[in-house]
Amino acid sequence: MSGTRTTETAPSAAEEGVAEAAPAATIRVTYRKSAIGYAHDQKATVAALGLRRLHQTVVHADTPAVRGMVQKVRHLVSVDGVPADSPEFAAAAAAGAVQDASSRRES
Repeated sequence: MSGTRTTETAPSAAEEGVAEAAPAATIRVTYRKSAIGYAHDQKATVAALGLRRLHQTVVHADTPAVRGMVQKVRHLVSVDGVPADSPEFAAAAAAGAVQDASSRRES
């Protein structure tokens, strides 16, 4: 046995001929109202969303986990410019119409 090691790496998706997945839809979450005076778990949810300052906007993948976090602090944030506690957002979320901002510009 010699002192050299050989390692094999797994072939990449491009080498295997596997098509790459389409980019996931994203949502833009904006911190609109201070969490001062609200429960600690709501403050923690705002922080977990990556929001540190008022009027700061972050972009997240549109997943059920992120949707649940937004739902928990819907009175403090807006999503894609629409207040998360508004009837318009609730209808759009139920219909799955909240999409990536860039895909809305293309259509």
